[in-house]
Amino acid sequence: MHIAWLGKKSPFCGNVTYTREVTNALLDRSYQVSFLHFAQEEEDRTWWGCQEVPLPCLYKSQMYTIPTLTASKVLKRSLQELKPDLVHASLTLSPLDFLLPEICTELNIPLVATFHPPFDGKRRNLQSGTQLLTYQVYAPFLAHYDRVIIFSQLQRDVLSRVGVPDHKLAVIPNGVDVQKYSPGYSQFTSELASEFKAERLFVYQGRIATEKNVEALLRAWKQCNLGESSKLVIAGDGPLLASLKPFYGEEHNIIWLGFVASEQERIEILRAADVFILPSLLEGLSLSLLEAMACGVACVATDAGADGEVLEDGAGVILNTHGVTSQLKTLLPLLRDHRDWTTLLGQKARARVLERYTLSGNITQLERLYEEVVQIRLVQLSRRA
Repeated sequence: MHIAWLGKKSPFCGNVTYTREVTNALLDRSYQVSFLHFAQEEEDRTWWGCQEVPLPCLYKSQMYTIPTLTASKVLKRSLQELKPDLVHASLTLSPLDFLLPEICTELNIPLVATFHPPFDGKRRNLQSGTQLLTYQVYAPFLAHYDRVIIFSQLQRDVLSRVGVPDHKLAVIPNGVDVQKYSPGYSQFTSELASEFKAERLFVYQGRIATEKNVEALLRAWKQCNLGESSKLVIAGDGPLLASLKPFYGEEHNIIWLGFVASEQERIEILRAADVFILPSLLEGLSLSLLEAMACGVACVATDAGADGEVLEDGAGVILNTHGVTSQLKTLLPLLRDHRDWTTLLGQKARARVLERYTLSGNITQLERLYEEVVQIRLVQLSRRA
């Protein structure tokens, strides 16, 4: 089967990771994959073994993309030439998302989308209200896709409430390569022990942005004053980095690594960690959380998006998105002092990923969905004939 994948190559974010992991897995299973993505002229044009088709854009960020006026014509012409069996759009929050159903209907190509925007089904803050508006704006257009992949039943409920037909929605959670993301020796551990004298390591990996609520973690850490043997590593970049870093530094036992480009280095950091903390106000289903769990790390996360569902029944510690700082002030000393507890949490986290969130299982579900959608289209064509 030939899949035309419309996704994101840069800047680095969860959508990029999702695209890379899924397209690599499809190639491993002998699918033909053509990769269409927004690009500017100076960008590197290499990908993971896929035929690549750049689409012109004016601007792109981790959150959204602005295509040029000619991008839809380039996309349509490319699909006419490629003649794929199916288009899978890992939606990039772009105006082109709204035109895709019309283009694919005209070309008679089945269309599947993965809808990534984070959410909070309980609408507890301004950010969650803004994200709900995104869901409401997208709903009429998602109804014209053949299938829309989301990551949890909670997300399905949100889209159903705003008008996307239930039969169009397919829950296929994010998946992790559990061979690659696994417990193991980490060179990072010995480096920390020698350079920073760290005995207990707490880690946040992700964007430094408002919805990630990193400052709530930093405030709690600073107020707890856990001592020099406990370190907090912040791995990531984002719009709030410059405003936060000067107030939370090495004097507070905080290590800022910035953006870590190497996947192997990110795995080394997770393997070295005793505790992974994700204090987000909004999430979809965090790949960073699943990766930490797969590495056998004790995990703490808010119940934003589907993250609480992932950690339920003892697979981790679940925080409410309200009062994250005060909750962490109570929790951090316990996580420092009770090593047997964090070891057990790490074991349960790894078991949960093996049970529900493997990349292999994700791809198998995706294959079934592809076959179903293509078969339905063939039946529709035969009836018209």
